Amino acid sequence: MKAAVMYGPSDIRFEEVERPAVPDGGFILKVVAIGLCGSDIRNLTTDSRKGDYPHIYGHEITGVVDEVAPNCTEYQLGDRLYIYPVDHCLKCEPCRSGHSENCENGGDYTGRQGGFAEFVPVTREQVERDSIFRIPDGVSFDRASLGEPLSSVFACQENIDVTLGDTVVIIGAGPIGCFHAKLAKLRGAKRVIMVEINDDRLAMAKRFGVDESINSLKTDPIEEIKRLTDGQGADKVISANPSTKAQAQSIFMAKKGGIVVFFGGVPKGSLTEIDTNHIHYWNLWIYGHYGASSCQVQRAFELAISDSFNAEDFITHTLPLSEVNQGIELTRSGKAIKVVLHP
Repeated sequence: MKAAVMYGPSDIRFEEVERPAVPDGGFILKVVAIGLCGSDIRNLTTDSRKGDYPHIYGHEITGVVDEVAPNCTEYQLGDRLYIYPVDHCLKCEPCRSGHSENCENGGDYTGRQGGFAEFVPVTREQVERDSIFRIPDGVSFDRASLGEPLSSVFACQENIDVTLGDTVVIIGAGPIGCFHAKLAKLRGAKRVIMVEINDDRLAMAKRFGVDESINSLKTDPIEEIKRLTDGQGADKVISANPSTKAQAQSIFMAKKGGIVVFFGGVPKGSLTEIDTNHIHYWNLWIYGHYGASSCQVQRAFELAISDSFNAEDFITHTLPLSEVNQGIELTRSGKAIKVVLHP
């Protein structure tokens, strides 16, 4: 099969590799569409595996069942499926308490072969757990692939209860920031303020319900948000980017008693200097967010394939898998919101 294989930081080669064998109790999925995620780009452009190469990444996977193990009876040839990357055990303490996003036995989706390939193996554990969803007829594979990146956004806003009348600040107008803007509006936010350093991204984000835009290289974002909110600050602030500076600034954008979310992961080892006195005296709630529970994954997928979300609006580029490096550059430059690859 053809695959985009990583041999080291920014060394991704589109080449012929051996097709995987069908796993015992599982099946082989022919990949039809796969999203290019910011975490994929981080992994592909850094020494993410500490020299353990070659490797195939990719986790926003949709496709058609192409081969089935004899002892796998739940899925048949031709089934149209979306594969959520983390299969939760649903038995450990976090899972049983309703927080399967913290599953202690979740599948290692970055360790096993990913979906930047024509075919991807789906294991017995994935089949027996909670990570496979059927794509209804008439729903495009491109649309369904956005179920994965939407899941974490969906979970975040549900957890902090973005609701009717809220003013929400989003820092970072990448794909995730745009998802946050759209979802906040769907949940009833009165006002969405986007903070970003790239004017092209700010312009594109407007189509998703952003009410005010701030280029933080040109304007002090803290002062501007105070001006826009009559000195009060926002109800909720979501830092959806890999910047420690943005995290440090975010607490000064929230109102007294407001909520701040560190949504975007920063480079490993980075430390953020936070004014904890401000957090203390302003009664702020600070949340770290990662992943989604099993139920949130399902509901986010249902939203992604619905007409109310219009997932295709976020897809600015569809490219053959052979052009994965171009997709990376389009995303990093801000010229793309969401890139979907077709093996």
